[in-house]
Amino acid sequence: MNASGGKGAEAISHLAIKDRVLCFLANTHQHPVRTERCSGHACGAVSYNRAIKYVGDGADELPSGAGPSRPWRRERSLMLVTTKEMLLDAQKNHYAVGAFNVENLEFVMAVLAAAEETKSPVIMQTTSGTIKKTGLDYFYGMVKAAAERASVPVALHLDHGDGYDRCMKALRTGYTSVMIDGSHETFEDNIALTKLVADAGAAMGVPVEAELGKVGGKEDDVEVEGESPYTDPVEAKEFVERTGCTSLAIGVGTAHGVYTEEPHIDQDVVKAIRAAVDVPLVLHGTSGVPDEQVAEAVKNGICKVNYATELRQAYTKGYMAYMAENPNNFDPKNPGKAGAEEITKIVKIRMENLGSVGRA
Repeated sequence: MNASGGKGAEAISHLAIKDRVLCFLANTHQHPVRTERCSGHACGAVSYNRAIKYVGDGADELPSGAGPSRPWRRERSLMLVTTKEMLLDAQKNHYAVGAFNVENLEFVMAVLAAAEETKSPVIMQTTSGTIKKTGLDYFYGMVKAAAERASVPVALHLDHGDGYDRCMKALRTGYTSVMIDGSHETFEDNIALTKLVADAGAAMGVPVEAELGKVGGKEDDVEVEGESPYTDPVEAKEFVERTGCTSLAIGVGTAHGVYTEEPHIDQDVVKAIRAAVDVPLVLHGTSGVPDEQVAEAVKNGICKVNYATELRQAYTKGYMAYMAENPNNFDPKNPGKAGAEEITKIVKIRMENLGSVGRA
């Protein structure tokens, strides 16, 4: 309890600096899962891969000193997992995990349905633009509920985190993976910013994705034009070594948004970067890229593949088709269900192409 005595309202305690590493002590109200990774902290380091849920007497917060002397029992719970083991397994076994941007509850349920049907691990992610309109806690609540019902691993990722503060807020909320996008900065400034977030993530057991090079096009309110679309393999090696990021989004010729002509992934760039760095590689701007190109990129070393635009298009297609056939409908659940079914179809196809089917 805090000074005011409010149950479950113990404040985010502090950011302590120890051995020059940011160590985040999270609110037990916001992290109802204690892990075996960090027994010294009241909340536990946020590594959801081996989560232990404390349950008892209907209370909604993790008690201080919970254990044999307290009337609480430990339950194994899949809960949300981090992306670390997902991507390392994908890297080892030459497949990729799909990361799908979710915009509302129907998106969350639709993506989970596809993951369950294909027995695929799945990453659900939100952009900074999306959460500006709703809030991190809304999406955390929805995806956490989905993960608790799931039989497959589910991670919640912040896509294109637009600054240190945004990433820290996502970590405080309970996101199990974050991306810091410093690609619009100079090389040195990108390194400095990424390292700050990567150090905080490392202290918490939360993986941090970074971006080097320019993935063009438009992502929500951010538009990139006139930049080289390719990442330099030599710079990539230095970047990973100096920042400590756990995965790297690379520029290989793709772009965000809707393509006006057929895109082309430079597979030689993928191979060169794969040979230069040992962290999992991420492909952005994949909506609209031919499946055979994506499959080849996965074969050449891509471990995480992002999809956003085509999910929005699929949902809108289903929603509008339903309303065209049922113009007098006034129940939003009906067209929402039709839109969700279109998302599930496309996500299943993508998971099959990435080779993640049966990997959960």
